[in-house]
Amino acid sequence: MTVTWEDLGWERLAEGVGRCRLPGWDCTVGLVVGAGTALVVDAGSSLAEGAALRAAVRRLAGRDVTHLALTHPHFDHVLGAPAFAGAEVYGAVGLDVVFRHEREALRRDAVEYGVPAGEAEAAIRALVPPAHLVSGEWTLDLGGRQALLANVGPGHTAHDLAVLVPGSPEVVFCGDLVEESGEPQAGPDALPSRWPDALDRLLNLGGEDALYVPGHGAVVDAAFVRRQRDALAARFGVS
Repeated sequence: MTVTWEDLGWERLAEGVGRCRLPGWDCTVGLVVGAGTALVVDAGSSLAEGAALRAAVRRLAGRDVTHLALTHPHFDHVLGAPAFAGAEVYGAVGLDVVFRHEREALRRDAVEYGVPAGEAEAAIRALVPPAHLVSGEWTLDLGGRQALLANVGPGHTAHDLAVLVPGSPEVVFCGDLVEESGEPQAGPDALPSRWPDALDRLLNLGGEDALYVPGHGAVVDAAFVRRQRDALAARFGVS
């Protein structure tokens, strides 16, 4: 029997493009299916969550995950990454430094937000820096289609990566540069003075008619992103 996106709790956004919202922190994970390829955007908060995502992708795409893009280095987006062994892993320049030298802070943050200590420690031990670091834009050939990885930050963090999937409609996976289910979170690693500029770059990337997929919450349009950009500028006193 054919398995649909909806059967597995995923939201179909365009042909071969969809996402799911994970329990716990309402974190979005994206999927782009090409001919013989499957790109996953973000990896969940634990090895078990990553493994479950990988199994779901196999059922939806009929193939294993070939590419993994990490939008930023927060635990709920990256600690499942070791479950995707064999995939080509991409992140913004500097993500490798976080994975090498800020592991304890990443582990501590996960535990403070409710990840069981043993699960957080296991994921941290298995975590390896991404092999591919994006400083500007990087086009992935996904077999009959492309995805554009764009280093649009800093903003939410110093290492924010967006993923544009051309098509009708175009889909932009924003990571936590955009949040719909609550006010955007500006932690100690945020660069608030740069965040509005990052959203301007995001809007230039996707354009007026794209679907923008937040790191948390419902899919939004360009007008929502623009309003959030203006609200962040006012909140942090920048133009």
